[in-house]
Amino acid sequence: MDMTPTTFRTNSAGSLTRRICLGLAAGLLLGAATLAGAQEKFIVVASTTSTEQSGLFGQLLPQFKAATGIEARVVALGTGQALDMGRRGDADVVFVHDRVAEDKFVAEGYGVKRYPVMYNDFVLIGPASDPAKVKGKDIVAGLQKLAAAKAPFISRGDKSGTHAAELRYWKQAGVDMAAAKPGDYRECGCGMGPALNMASSVNGYVLADRGTWLSFKNRGELAVLVEGDTKLFNQYGVMLVNPAKHAHVKQALGQAFVDWLVSPAGQAAVAAYKIGGEQLFFPNAAR
Repeated sequence: MDMTPTTFRTNSAGSLTRRICLGLAAGLLLGAATLAGAQEKFIVVASTTSTEQSGLFGQLLPQFKAATGIEARVVALGTGQALDMGRRGDADVVFVHDRVAEDKFVAEGYGVKRYPVMYNDFVLIGPASDPAKVKGKDIVAGLQKLAAAKAPFISRGDKSGTHAAELRYWKQAGVDMAAAKPGDYRECGCGMGPALNMASSVNGYVLADRGTWLSFKNRGELAVLVEGDTKLFNQYGVMLVNPAKHAHVKQALGQAFVDWLVSPAGQAAVAAYKIGGEQLFFPNAAR
C-alpha cells in the first residue's frame, strides 16, 4: 500500500470523521434515552370526580411537579370505580372519599396504607323556592320530607363516595332504596358536575360535595338547602396501590405523591385553594 503523507492524512481524516460520527450518534442515543426516562417520570392517580371538577388538582399538581419533577396524571371517576382501578393495577395511587371502602381496600391488600388528607362536607342542593320544604340542618329529616313530596331527585348512581353517602342517608331516613325509589328519583350514573347540571335543568334536588358546588357555574335556581349536619362530614384519603399485588406499580414515585400531599407543603396547597374567597377543602393529615 502506498503510504504517502497525502494518503495517510486522508485515511486519518476519514477515521477521525467516523469516530466523530459514532460519538455524535452515541450522544444522541444517550440523550434520547435520558429524555425517554424523564418523560416516563409520571404516575397515574385514580381519584374521585369531586377533586377534579372542583378544580383542586389544578392547584395541587403543578406544585407537586415543581417540588418533585413527577407528573401526576389523574383519571377522575367515582370512588368505587377509582378503587377498582387500583385493584386491577391500572393506577399507582388512589385518592378518594369513602372511608368504609378505603379501609376494605387496604384490608384486602390492594392498598399499602391509608392516609387522611383533607375534608369538607356534603350539602343538599335544591330549588331556592324549596317546594319540598327540606331546608334546615337535618339531612335525614330533609330526605324524609323530600320523599313525601315526591320531588325530583338526581342521584349520582355511580358507586362514588357521594353516592355511597347518599344511600346511607336514605337508609337512615327509613327509605328502602332496594325496594322502591322515592318519588321522582333519577339515577344518572355520572359525575358530580353532570348531576348538578341535571338538577339545574329539572329544578330538582341533589346531594353534592361542597367543593364541586362552589366551583359549579350553571346553578340556575339552585341553592344550598341542608348543611351543617355532622352526618354530612366528608373525609378524603390517599393510598399507594400495593406493589405486592401489582409489581409494575411505581412505588417510589407513588409514595412521593402520598408523602407530598400529607406534608406541610401539600397541606398548605390544599388550604390555599379558594373560590370567591371561600376555602373548598380543609387539610387534616396531621390529625
